[in-house]
Amino acid sequence: MLRVIMKKIESSSFFIGRQGDGIISFGSGQPDLPPPKEVFSVLSGKQRTFKYGLIQGEERLRNLLANEYKGSDAHNFVICNGASEALDLIFRVLSGDLKRRKVLMPRPYYYSYPFIVKFAGLTPVFTDLKDGRIDLNDFEKKVRGCAAVLINSPSNPTGRVENIETLKQIEKITQNSGIHLISDEVYKDLIYERENYVPKGKRVITVNSFSKTFGMCGLRVGYLYSPDKDLVQKTIEMKVHTSMNTNTMAQEMAAAALLAPKSYIEKQKEIWKKRRDFIYQGLLDLGLDLWRPEGAFYVFPRVKNSSKVVYDLYYKYKVIVYDGSWFGSPDRIRLSYALDIEKIKEGLKRIGNYVKNA
Repeated sequence: MLRVIMKKIESSSFFIGRQGDGIISFGSGQPDLPPPKEVFSVLSGKQRTFKYGLIQGEERLRNLLANEYKGSDAHNFVICNGASEALDLIFRVLSGDLKRRKVLMPRPYYYSYPFIVKFAGLTPVFTDLKDGRIDLNDFEKKVRGCAAVLINSPSNPTGRVENIETLKQIEKITQNSGIHLISDEVYKDLIYERENYVPKGKRVITVNSFSKTFGMCGLRVGYLYSPDKDLVQKTIEMKVHTSMNTNTMAQEMAAAALLAPKSYIEKQKEIWKKRRDFIYQGLLDLGLDLWRPEGAFYVFPRVKNSSKVVYDLYYKYKVIVYDGSWFGSPDRIRLSYALDIEKIKEGLKRIGNYVKNA
């Protein structure tokens, strides 16, 4: 008889890429919605040379991005292999210049943030969220002695959106203290309650990607924007010795996405909002306690013994959820609703059976 070995689940790497065999995955935050049709026009039969591209990124794409950032030009941007590389480069560049070594981030945090900061030789410190949002009183205490702040609104994993007044206060505090503010804006176009507000200032570094808004995760195109062109140049010099240029074909596709009608984003947002309402109510009906998401595509319900819940749901019910302990919250699990309503319905049914039998 074949013996099934049930491996311990220690990080998201166990689940990334797992599919099929009747699995319902609320795991990876990968949009299932298609990119704009304009993206596919790049895949024509015209001949390309596929030589090395500019380390900073193709100028056409950077010029298109400059149209979205008032007062910027193509020299303010570096095109990277997703937002992840942008963050990695930023902190490694800053690490060489900073005397203070601490980086403040909200907790719960995106699970890669502490690792990226540590890999750069810096030390992550945490301000704990209050009702899923930044508590300015705690933030002001913790930010003292920090060299940089990393924020993410809408948040992965909570789905919460920071109040505009809070973002403006963080902008002011960091600027007055000479602290770098890194704003991860990968979900900026997926807000259901209000327009987005992107922090501004000479020490603000904005990170974004084409993965979430345009459903282009696998193409790995992201970017950083900074008004500080000296920092941009240092980032380019770092990148030439790590990954060199970002995929040139993917950059063409990213440029095509930016030229797609804005109605594409609005239509996608309506789908995300409908799914948000469905999964939020479904989890409430199962008796779970959770914040109502206002953006992104995650819910973050409270549970007892999150690691056991993740293990049992996967091995006994073929449902993938992420352990809140990976995000700094061992009393919660994260579910992505980047899957269609029928799969969400089936997943909720299985979770309901688990809750009933637990």
